[in-house]
Amino acid sequence: MTLATLSLLAALALAWLAADAGASVGRRPPATRLVQTSTAIVPIPAAIPHEAGAMIDRRLIPNLRYLAANFAIYISGGYSGPLPSGGWAGCHRCHVAHSDHYNGLAVDIVPLRWSSSCDANWRGVTRLARWAEPTQNHPNPPFRWVGYNGDADHGCGNHLHLSWIHAPAAEYRLASWVEVFRVPSSGSTPTAPSGSPTGNRQPAPQPSGPSGGLGSTAGPSGGVGAGD
Repeated sequence: MTLATLSLLAALALAWLAADAGASVGRRPPATRLVQTSTAIVPIPAAIPHEAGAMIDRRLIPNLRYLAANFAIYISGGYSGPLPSGGWAGCHRCHVAHSDHYNGLAVDIVPLRWSSSCDANWRGVTRLARWAEPTQNHPNPPFRWVGYNGDADHGCGNHLHLSWIHAPAAEYRLASWVEVFRVPSSGSTPTAPSGSPTGNRQPAPQPSGPSGGLGSTAGPSGGVGAGD
C-alpha cells in the first residue's frame, strides 16, 4: 500500500470517525422496498471506504452510501466471482457454497482503523451490527443474515457480514429482485417506521442454504481471508 493511499485512508478514518460519533439514525433500518430493475456488478464508489477492486450489485450502492455516511466502516469484501471481461472480483473460492457474496448481495465490514482487538475502533461496526440485528438470529429487513458476535469466525475483532434479502439465484447470477431499505432524503434522520417495517415488501421465495459462512480471518490490511 503506497504512502498516498495510507494518507487518504487516514483522512477518511478521521472524517468517518467524527461522523460516527455524532451520527443519529433510527433504531432500525427505514422501511424497505423491492428493487427489480436490471442491474450489474459494478465497482464500489470511491466515496464508500472499501478494499481496492471491491465490487457489488449496483442496486445496493444507495444503501452502502447511507451506511458509510452513518457508521465508521470499511468494506473489505463484496462480490466474489467471475466478470464478463474474463477477470475475477474478490477472493477466489474463499466463501462457502451458496454464499450471497457469489451474487454480489453481501459485504464484509471492518473498522476504518483496523484492529484485531475488540477496541474503540470497532464502535461503528458494532453499532451497525446491532442496528441490523438487535436480537441474535433475528435480523431487521432488508438484511437476510448478519454475521457478528455470537457467530463463529465473525464478530468484534474479526469482521461483520451483511447479506440482503433477494430472489433465489444460481451461483454467479444476478437475482431478479433484491430488498433494500429506503434511503432518507439528504439531511433527514430516519426514524423507526410505524407498523410493518418492510414497506411494500411482498412475500416471495428466498434462497435456501447459508448466506454466510465460517473460517474467516482478518489481517492488518482490513481484508478477509476466507469465509462467508
